[in-house]
This record gives sequence, structure tokens and C-alpha cells, in this order.
Amino acid sequence: MLKTLSLQENTVGKPMHLIVAITGSSGAVYGARLLEICHQLGIEVDLIVSKAAKIIAKLELEKSVEELQELATRSYSCEDLAAPSASGSYRTDGMVIAPCSMKTLGAIASGVTADLISRAADVTLKQNRPLVLVPRETPLNLIHLENMAKLRRAGAVILPACPAFYHKP
Repeated sequence: MLKTLSLQENTVGKPMHLIVAITGSSGAVYGARLLEICHQLGIEVDLIVSKAAKIIAKLELEKSVEELQELATRSYSCEDLAAPSASGSYRTDGMVIAPCSMKTLGAIASGVTADLISRAADVTLKQNRPLVLVPRETPLNLIHLENMAKLRRAGAVILPACPAFYHKP
């Protein structure tokens, strides 16, 4: 008999466990909404918020970082390179960076792991786990496009924040 997995479960039937990072690109609503949906679905979330994202979230969402952290299972400082998600032995089902600044995207593409977000993304790629990057910035220059192509070739999903308009938001 085949077991049907729900959205909230991973392939071994345990609750899904994601790393969610929010960086300083405009579009903090994407990260906040993702946290809300994960919370509603019972998905376990390790949250990492960059310094710049804390400022942007307050401006765009009128929410404090503490309010976002309440939606996560665990929250880590971006500077905490000793956090569990910095190690490949820490099992997760993947990572989403929403929104993903070009600074963070470039660091990941270059293999620079200067903070927990870039380190966790590097580990996610090394462990062949899903990594989804949600860039929002435009226009894009050639360096941005080459970094995105490099990450795609490495296995990341590049999901530009392009809202649909058929539902009249």
C-alpha cells in the first residue's frame, strides 16, 4: 500500500523542515507570507533574517523581526555560523531565500560563506537539497544574470518575484 504524503510531510513521513531566510531586498512580504503559510501548515521552519532585512521588514511590513520570528520554529542570528544549519549533518528538506538580494545571490554563486544565510545555502547545495532563491530586484545587469545562471547550473531554483495579476491583487 502506497503512503500518500501531505504537503507538510517529507519523504520519510516526518513533518517538513525548511530553512527560510529573508534578506535585505525589497519585497519582505514574500518572506513574511511564506512564514505565515508554513506556520499554518505545520511546517518546521528555521528562520534567518539579515541585518538589512530587519530594516526593510519594519518599513514594508510594519512588523518587527520578533513578530516574524514567532511564526518560525527556531530563529538564528545571521552572524551565528555555529547554528545547526551551517552543518551538512543537520537534516532539512531544503531552503528558501525570499526575497533574495543580489548581494546574497552573488555571495552564494561565488561560494562565499560570510554569514549564516550564505553558509546554509552552500550546505543545501552541497547536500543536493532543494534551494529556492526569490530575487526581486530589477533591472538586472549581466553579472546578476550570470550569477543566477551559475546557481541554476549548481541545482538552485531561481524563482523571480513576479506576482500574477489574473486574480486582481
